[in-house]
Amino acid sequence: MRLELHCHSTHSDGSFTAAEVALAAVRTGVALFCLTDHDTCAGYGASAATVEPVGCRVLRGLELSCRHGNRTIHVLLYGVQDGAGLDVLANRLDAIHRERRERIRAIVARLSRLGIELDEDAILTRTHGRTPGRPDVARELVARGHCASMPEAFARWLRDGGPADVPLERLGVLEGLELAAIVGAKASLAHPHTLGDVSIVRDLFVRHREAGLRGIEAFYGAYSRPESAKWMTLAHELDLVATGGSDFHGEANPAVTQPGINLAPDVLGPLLVWLEV
Repeated sequence: MRLELHCHSTHSDGSFTAAEVALAAVRTGVALFCLTDHDTCAGYGASAATVEPVGCRVLRGLELSCRHGNRTIHVLLYGVQDGAGLDVLANRLDAIHRERRERIRAIVARLSRLGIELDEDAILTRTHGRTPGRPDVARELVARGHCASMPEAFARWLRDGGPADVPLERLGVLEGLELAAIVGAKASLAHPHTLGDVSIVRDLFVRHREAGLRGIEAFYGAYSRPESAKWMTLAHELDLVATGGSDFHGEANPAVTQPGINLAPDVLGPLLVWLEV
């Protein structure tokens, strides 16, 4: 079965609208779809309206930015439900959105002190209605000729700990999992390789599995079979559910050319039971 449980639209750092991402997914044969923009569910309605009429099952979700010590942890939430809990989540996400906008202003100010002048209001105007982030500053650096590419902008200025980076105060993992619980969502760790050593990932699950971190993205767009096998070994060891997604961003990440990922039946069965679809 082909599914897509990790992808992004213009509501965060993707280059295609929510409807365009969803349409691209069903055109590749995706039968289960979840748009997971950073810290927002805003694209759910458009994506659902696009794919439900053709029989594709849809979940409401997002990729929640959290912290674990000094590390950034991205937690994918699947199956966000209507109800009072959704209002709590929306209020917290609104606060995160405001914090991200202030971060953009702080990054632009830091770049100014480094001799690079950018128009912060223009950057924020272009991000109206979606979650702003460092990629928006990177695009402006490229547009103004300060860098040849977005990867160069991050390498020179915007990387974690870089000259123009401004740390973002993120949710603790436990708070993120509490938010997941109140909206009835399942929680999965995104792209575990970004945390480095397997021991770090194992420790994260040992600490947080009982709080609801039960999924691990063992099948990821850029993973080779050996890489997926490594995370599947950990999933078996800790009784985790393996999830999968491409991390499609459209033109913002040319390395992933289309949404969707294929899962074998032995992986798919436990995942569908866990997701209750």
